[in-house]
Amino acid sequence: MIRAVLFDLDDTLLGNNMDRFIPPYFEMLGNYVAPRYPKDKFLQALLAGTDAMVTNQDTAVSNRDAFWQTFQQLTGQGADELEEYIHTFYEEQFPRLQSVTEFRPQAADLVQACLDHDWQVVIATNPLFPRIAIEHRLDWAGVPTTKFPYALITTYENMSATKPHVAYYEQILEQLGNGFEAETAVMVGNDWVNDIEPAAVLGMQTYWLTEKDNPPPDPSLVTAYGSLDQLLRALQTGYM
Repeated sequence: MIRAVLFDLDDTLLGNNMDRFIPPYFEMLGNYVAPRYPKDKFLQALLAGTDAMVTNQDTAVSNRDAFWQTFQQLTGQGADELEEYIHTFYEEQFPRLQSVTEFRPQAADLVQACLDHDWQVVIATNPLFPRIAIEHRLDWAGVPTTKFPYALITTYENMSATKPHVAYYEQILEQLGNGFEAETAVMVGNDWVNDIEPAAVLGMQTYWLTEKDNPPPDPSLVTAYGSLDQLLRALQTGYM
């Protein structure tokens, strides 16, 4: 029995190849902070802080805190000095990056189909960004928080692990409620290493998103695979 569906965001609900997205994002953010801090040094510290989040598995330290602790060690400036300033960047300039992404019309129907089944819906995006940046991307995908009652959106504020660590998926189950069983959750994502392997190791059902009907690297790790359209039809006909 399915009780929850976890959706990856980038290149799943939203067309957003990170190799294409990150360079203009870094350029825009670096230019924004340049009046207050040297751009190159800022970006170096940003990358180091990101690495700290990727390797963080200390449940007592949120990804946010792991990021800012490392950033402050390198720059002498931490959340108290910069977080509100950067929040303004996300409010005012980050939305311009929507042009780098691609709207996927199936996204809203997929989320609604899950809710129609009374399943909890989780946005299981890699929690390397603050919530405001993820909410913007949900808006671009046509699945905003103002429209859909998500059970959880994983962000750098509320998680202390990242993909592809199994601990990330364990934390999601913990936040869904005591005793939530892995086999009653389905992870939907396009990235085999980040989305499918660790979720399957934990015992979750998995749907590997592939638009070209490529066979999965390991069929034993997937419950099903295919396109967003195929998944939507499956949900609407009661296949899953």
